[in-house]
Amino acid sequence: QVQLEESGGGLVQAGGSLRLSCAASGRVLTSYAVGWFRQAPGKEREFVACIRGNGDSTYYAQSVKGRFTTSRDGASNTVYLQMNSLKAEGTAAYYCAARQGSYWYTGIGEYTYWGQGTQVTVSL
Repeated sequence: QVQLEESGGGLVQAGGSLRLSCAASGRVLTSYAVGWFRQAPGKEREFVACIRGNGDSTYYAQSVKGRFTTSRDGASNTVYLQMNSLKAEGTAAYYCAARQGSYWYTGIGEYTYWGQGTQVTVSL
């Protein structure tokens, strides 16, 4: 069993930056793929980024490519999402999710474990 807890959300002006954290307990995340998703009010949850299990290669949604970076810190069993040049459409609840596997997974149904989410609000 893996427990995930996101943190780092908040209010930021458009063009600003935030770093989200996804801290895991229960299992070492090294062999798990970890994905980031977001859900804006009235919209479906959508894929943002992921990092492969057993490696550090990453994959991003086109809408965030070049602005967001996800990375893993094995020592703290934490995955990060660095978000730069935030836009108003980035306002959403952000979730991290995990599953065992060494590929990039972009589908909501592909993940086994989910955090509770952290709110990001981008003001104009």
